[in-house]
Amino acid sequence: MTASNASEPHYAELTRAIADKLRRHPGPIVVLSHVDPDGDALGSCLGLVRALRSLGHDARMYMRVPRYLGYFLAEGEAQEALGAWPEGALLVVLDVDNNDTGRVAGADLASFTGQVINVDHHGTNKRRADLGLVDPTKAATALMVKDLIEALGVPWTPETATPVLLGINTDTGSFRFSNTTPEVLRAGADLVEHGAQLAWINEMLAQQPRAYFALLELVLGSMEFLMDGRVVTARVDEAMLHRTQSSWDDVESYVSTIRSAEGTELACLFKDYGERVKLSLRSRGRVSAQNIAVACGGGGHVAAAGATVTGSYAQVRTRFEEEARREFERVGLI
Repeated sequence: MTASNASEPHYAELTRAIADKLRRHPGPIVVLSHVDPDGDALGSCLGLVRALRSLGHDARMYMRVPRYLGYFLAEGEAQEALGAWPEGALLVVLDVDNNDTGRVAGADLASFTGQVINVDHHGTNKRRADLGLVDPTKAATALMVKDLIEALGVPWTPETATPVLLGINTDTGSFRFSNTTPEVLRAGADLVEHGAQLAWINEMLAQQPRAYFALLELVLGSMEFLMDGRVVTARVDEAMLHRTQSSWDDVESYVSTIRSAEGTELACLFKDYGERVKLSLRSRGRVSAQNIAVACGGGGHVAAAGATVTGSYAQVRTRFEEEARREFERVGLI
């Protein structure tokens, strides 16, 4: 069965088909998402796992959860390493635009012989799953998971509603981004009505260790403005982390910080790991962060995207500037 868009009548049909498949599966259900999970990845996985467990399923979630999202899990709810595929397992992959979970929890998808379900909202999704629901018009995968949980017939509890709201909250910038549609607001209201703790979510996401602020000073010091101020960049590397006794988990929100620079259309945070560099891109909407990321071997959305590129910082920086200039020329901004 192929993936579908929610604008088509098949969306509800596919949602019911996935719910039926999950409900009837007699064995373990393994739930995975992408490398370096954000709130939508965690919230979607955790909400679904809790719903499945309430139905008596053996649902297992594998994810290396970053520090800033650790508040949302109970002890033992997620395992970092998947040593071997459980016998008779059904695999559910959430919020991944190309089903590439090869570095997640040590999982080797090439060795998995069971069926794969994919629920995702990325336009670059390659639609490789046995049973897939892909809708790029959705603001968050968690919105789709909300529909799936309701199709499963699971009664809402605060414990299930809160992570789903976390996912929606994260991918809409706390309901500030342009993807905050009436559907998003209605879903948020529904989840709050079901006991989701919106104020607590925002409070936990705002918590930062002292090292975060020491590292922030260095990040702000690395800021550069390109293309007559239309592009803002910053960089983080291992030396900066060592100097401030920080970790990569402390870095995630910095791209949103530099994105607020007045007059910019595009923000890029370079995470320099030495032999490879990860680009975290944010756009105000007139240029496509997705186009730049895809050109660099990654993916994402028009407003938020990313790519990991093998090479030195200087090499990757040059490639980024070339692709960014090409995108700005495409839309007539330079």
